[in-house]
Amino acid sequence: MKMFEPGLSHAASDLTIAQAVAAFRDGVLTSVELVHACLQRAEDGKALNVYVTLDGVGALRAAQAADAARKAGEPQRPLSGIPVVIKDNIHCAGLPCTAGSPAFAGFVPGEDAPTVRKLREAGAIILGKTNMHELAFGATGYNGAFNTGRDVGVRNPYDSTRIAGGSSSGSAAALGARMALAALGTDTGGSMRIPPALNGCAALRPSQGRYSDRGVIPIARSRDTVGPMALCMADVALLDGLITEDYAIPSVRLSELRLGVPGEFWLNLDEDTEALASAALQLLRDVGVTLVPIEAAGLHALNEPVGFPVVIHEAYDCMVDYLAEYGHGMTIEQVGEKLHSPDVRFIYEHWVLPRKVPVGERMVDVAPLYEAAQNGGRQALRERYQDLFELHRLDGLLFPTTTIVAPLASAEVNEPRSFERLIQNTEPGASAGLPCIQLPVGIGALSGLPVGMEVDGPVGSDRRLLAIGQLLESLFGRIARA
Repeated sequence: MKMFEPGLSHAASDLTIAQAVAAFRDGVLTSVELVHACLQRAEDGKALNVYVTLDGVGALRAAQAADAARKAGEPQRPLSGIPVVIKDNIHCAGLPCTAGSPAFAGFVPGEDAPTVRKLREAGAIILGKTNMHELAFGATGYNGAFNTGRDVGVRNPYDSTRIAGGSSSGSAAALGARMALAALGTDTGGSMRIPPALNGCAALRPSQGRYSDRGVIPIARSRDTVGPMALCMADVALLDGLITEDYAIPSVRLSELRLGVPGEFWLNLDEDTEALASAALQLLRDVGVTLVPIEAAGLHALNEPVGFPVVIHEAYDCMVDYLAEYGHGMTIEQVGEKLHSPDVRFIYEHWVLPRKVPVGERMVDVAPLYEAAQNGGRQALRERYQDLFELHRLDGLLFPTTTIVAPLASAEVNEPRSFERLIQNTEPGASAGLPCIQLPVGIGALSGLPVGMEVDGPVGSDRRLLAIGQLLESLFGRIARA
């Protein structure tokens, strides 16, 4: 096991956003000092392959401006002087946007994606663009492109022989290693939840359509969404509020909280995940939360015919539209020719470009399966979720985010078995367009790696879900940095 061990402590980068803002206000920390600490952590952790682009010069210049404005008595914005990072498939003006692929290596957007613009308007400092599974087409981040260390892929700061998860790999690893205070990622089937679970941070996959999808290199627009992650749920709620301008946080009491526990989401757990997730359930029972066992939810079965076909079908049209809209001057076939990762190249060559998917041992056209998904299959999944929420009067469904802790980094990690165990519990909620939160519940006794729990709520219940997340975090606590 190789732990990330920086040469210096840099306690400043351990702060939450609220703590950093208070330190600025009290005059015990400057933005320049905070950015320096994050940049030093990034330098110490180069072997983790977290960044595609690290804009130290620009970040320090912005930090100096933030400190000068504060010293001059100018009104402070919610994120004034706070360093954040952005997944490298989201446009940031003046910074390369590669989506973790040589296909986009020369692309520098001229304007921010709306989600990034909201954070800049709130005073955020963009430290850089984080590495990811190529084109966001995977759950591991085992991508050999744009590596700053000698090993392949984004690595886990708690154990650098392990993966960071994907596809929002670098964003979550940056937080786990305390290289930034907050991050944006994207989620198509689990990418705002799998990496935060494996790296010990908090996150939200918002309800589908809650965030703008402009300025994002896409997979499948009916499934893709930008989302926030941070070191605590309160910071995730702050980021969500700034992006949506919805700041209300409902009052939630433990004695009134009802969470469903779907049995099918508790299968295939490794020992550390089983132990910590079961302990979390017992703690919730002890403090008066009502847990409702659901033995026949049927969500995985309903998701099976609508998850994969939707992603593969939309991946072609969405990429073609994106390339044309942003003037990339290349075809989707040329994108496929430039792919670096063998697993993503296989997906493009065998599924996306020919527009086919495997069914049993045959390859079939994906269009009829997509039409079936769009003309009833996805709606049946959504209705089943809603039936469960209403029948059992649930605030949400609770389960382990991933069934396993971060697996070892190797080419084999991109094989279907690992992918399925990582995404088992995250994909149904994405197919249904639900809001989903992820929060850490501890460090495994055997592995020394983070374990996360997810709560999925009814569509549109994002702010209530964030309130629930803050309440649960007060019980489970935050885990120590890597």
